[in-house]
Amino acid sequence: MTDDTGIAGQTVERFLQELASDAPTPGGGPVAALEGAMGAALISMVCNLTIDKAGYEEAQERVRGILVEAEQARASFLELADRDAHAFDGVMEAFKMPKETDAEKAARSQAIQRGYEEAARPPLEIGKLAVTQMEFAHEITEIGNAQAASDGACAAQALAASVWSATFNVEINAAALKDPAKAQAFRDEVSMIRANAAALLDAANATFASRLG
Repeated sequence: MTDDTGIAGQTVERFLQELASDAPTPGGGPVAALEGAMGAALISMVCNLTIDKAGYEEAQERVRGILVEAEQARASFLELADRDAHAFDGVMEAFKMPKETDAEKAARSQAIQRGYEEAARPPLEIGKLAVTQMEFAHEITEIGNAQAASDGACAAQALAASVWSATFNVEINAAALKDPAKAQAFRDEVSMIRANAAALLDAANATFASRLG
């Protein structure tokens, strides 16, 4: 699916070609990570357009701090894109396990369940990271360069898309779990992440509208 450089080392066109193919990966999870990475990059953009600019002296220290967070998150999103792209490998390998005897069937079933559980974790991390970055997107839209407020608002939108794309992937893996408690734990986290994302997106939209005025 990817070469040694991972998704980050591919051209946009190559990634889109692989995404459009009938290969099981990459899919929605890496897309969620890239949406998050683009959101983080937009936050960095607004920070860089604010640092050392006249009229924003009081915000300099905070903006520099947000820039550090956004740069770190962008790298983390790209790492998670690769992790998610390979997360389903365990499920696919488990389905190939022998199932002739009762013992083999039991081992195979357990491996499949472990695979689904592990496959749900990278997109969950993507969703959590995206929500954290949405807080920074809202803040930089408020305190950053007014001429780049639209970029801050776009960052919030991209990160919100990352949240939803990621949590859809959590849900589909959780739905395959036979342990009700584990499945519900994933669903509870998804609900919390989405609620936080919705509130932060509303706040970012309102802040952008106020800066237009």
